[in-house]
Amino acid sequence: MPYWRLSASYLFYFAALGALVPYWGLYLQSRGFDALAVGQLMAILGATKIVAPLLWGHWADRAGRRMPLVRLANLGTVLVFGSVFIADGFWTMAAAMTLFSFFWNASLPLLESVTFNHLGVRPAYYARVRLWGSVGFILVVGALGLHLEQAPLAIVPLWVLTLYLGAWLSTLLVPDSPPAAGAGPAPALRLLLHRPEVRALLGACFLMQLSHGIYYAFYSIYLKSAGYSTGAVGGLWVFGVVAEVLVFLIMHRLLRRFGARRVLLWSLGLGALRWLLIGAFIGSLPLQVLAQSLHAASFGTFHVAAIHLIHHYFPGPTQGRGQALYNSLSFGAGGAAGSLIGGALWVTPGPFAAFGVGAVAALLGLWAAWRWVDLGRRY
Repeated sequence: MPYWRLSASYLFYFAALGALVPYWGLYLQSRGFDALAVGQLMAILGATKIVAPLLWGHWADRAGRRMPLVRLANLGTVLVFGSVFIADGFWTMAAAMTLFSFFWNASLPLLESVTFNHLGVRPAYYARVRLWGSVGFILVVGALGLHLEQAPLAIVPLWVLTLYLGAWLSTLLVPDSPPAAGAGPAPALRLLLHRPEVRALLGACFLMQLSHGIYYAFYSIYLKSAGYSTGAVGGLWVFGVVAEVLVFLIMHRLLRRFGARRVLLWSLGLGALRWLLIGAFIGSLPLQVLAQSLHAASFGTFHVAAIHLIHHYFPGPTQGRGQALYNSLSFGAGGAAGSLIGGALWVTPGPFAAFGVGAVAALLGLWAAWRWVDLGRRY
């Protein structure tokens, strides 16, 4: 398995995300956009994630090759991102973000399929590759946060563009892999989507990422409004992802001991607790540190358990579309819905209500997963 080459691609992908997610909302705010406009613009990143993975995943499954499309998507991102620098209003910024995120959001689900195919019979070790993405995220969030203590927010897109270029170059080194061979013909995608456990899993993923959409769009803004410095904002983001990295190191043991279903359920419950801590106690640094430590559960263990189940539910030639559905419905539709809800609630009735909606969404996902996911089968 090309461990280090795959790891480098994850590192650059999530390093770029580390420049985009915590600071893009602040960058947009510095450009004069209000909370509603920020929520709408951030929702574009999720909305293109609904369409792009499905289209590109369909092309990849038909072609039987994924890495050429991963490279094309990353190159397209680099080429069109420059439109951000000349955007001078809401609609031009919306068009620029739609363009670059259409390419950017296509690459990760295809890379996930390639990674699982290289892992073969050892899918539980996915977290050991994925943790390098978290390392990249940590390094960039921390470094950019410190840089922004002295530099203007206008440097944020320069960082993002540089990391997008690194992501494209890293994909040139990753070899392609054929889809994993199944025990027999793979069932039609529409038949898989009629299974209650598949629907419940995708529903729980949508709800969990809806709650994260509020967090990604507004947590930095909430912290700044409570008096935290830009360095402290970056430090809290870094702490959360450090917790994620640590749990990735032991995820293969957690999956073996408890199974993906139990890990998924605990992750949803702890996610709801996290949003309540953020919404109600933003002024308490110790409680924000505790809330950020729960990123290990709300994102880390949840994502690995969910993607582990997706890998089993969508066999053979359906893998590309299975990963695309997971990304589209969770990070795409869920993230976009969370950004829009957060923007609509932020001023009236306020941040506590916005994060309260996130907690309710996580609890609804917990109920759906407990009720239907993994019926009669343990992964």
